Amino acid sequence: MVGRRRGMGIVGVAATAKVVSNRTQAQAEQKAEQQSQQQEAPVASVAPVADDLVAQLEKLAGLKASGILSEEEFTAAKAKLISGN
Repeated sequence: MVGRRRGMGIVGVAATAKVVSNRTQAQAEQKAEQQSQQQEAPVASVAPVADDLVAQLEKLAGLKASGILSEEEFTAAKAKLISGN
């Protein structure tokens, strides 16, 4: 059995290295894409929350203007909305 190679040999090792390299690159690209999407997502979700807060504050101001809420009730409700509780 002289001259018989064991294992994959040079070609097999090179092919394996190429596959691993491609997989690593694909994983890095996928991770970069996920990070990009995660960074963009919060920006889109902030606008509706801000609009909702403004609408709620305007509603409170209307209730105060119509005499349904006192100044103290308005201030307390406004502080609660702004703090997020």
